[in-house]
Amino acid sequence: MHEMSLAEGVLQIIEETARREGARRVRLVVLEIGRLSSVEPSALAFCFDVVTRGSVAEGAELVIDEIPGSGWCQPCGKTVAIGERYAPCPLCGGFQVEPTGGTRMQVREIGIE
Repeated sequence: MHEMSLAEGVLQIIEETARREGARRVRLVVLEIGRLSSVEPSALAFCFDVVTRGSVAEGAELVIDEIPGSGWCQPCGKTVAIGERYAPCPLCGGFQVEPTGGTRMQVREIGIE
């Protein structure tokens, strides 16, 4: 389950930010997770709860914004919405679609006290 290591990485970012800002507590963490990122949001939320116990982020609200996937279809020459990697183009049915959006995960916001 790679979500555990991702949650640990998020906690490291949170702790570094809290230390830099002199925060006593983190109350909110907002993540953007792309649909094509191979991250399971519910598994990450579970792991986040586990890794933040006893930390400055214990009890913080976790908000996950899922970003839709998009890709550039070579035969069509258009950017199209896709729900998974290696999906066919919804316009022409071709399989030469290169993912261009919704491929990453990032910490967008950290609310501190």
